[in-house]
Amino acid sequence: MDKILGRFSDQAYALLRIVSGFLFSLHGAQKLLGALGGHQVDPLSKMGLAGAIELVGGILILIGLFTSWAAFLASGQMAVAYFTAHAPKGFWPVQNGGELAALYCFLFLYLASKGNGPWSVGANRGRSRSSAPRKRS
Repeated sequence: MDKILGRFSDQAYALLRIVSGFLFSLHGAQKLLGALGGHQVDPLSKMGLAGAIELVGGILILIGLFTSWAAFLASGQMAVAYFTAHAPKGFWPVQNGGELAALYCFLFLYLASKGNGPWSVGANRGRSRSSAPRKRS
């Protein structure tokens, strides 16, 4: 079974990156644009900064451009969100409503360690640069 599933690990990683980036960007759209049932916040507030990280970082993760940097920043934001907004309400994430923040935190830490991966703008940029013929001097 591992041999069969292992064949698709690159594609599974790409799907994980794409879906998580898309979903994360929706949280930013809620905060910054008031979209999807969200409430627009002041862009210069702490929530506005969180919304910017979510929207821009989510899009960068989604398309696979600067994934390691965007995911590392998003992971840190989710850690801060967990410890400032959720942990004071109780120890266990299931009790304090912080499951999503904790999950995003560790998911983005994983994405930061793996980078752009396949099906990404970053992979295509690297491929086009490395496949270009080099001039000899």
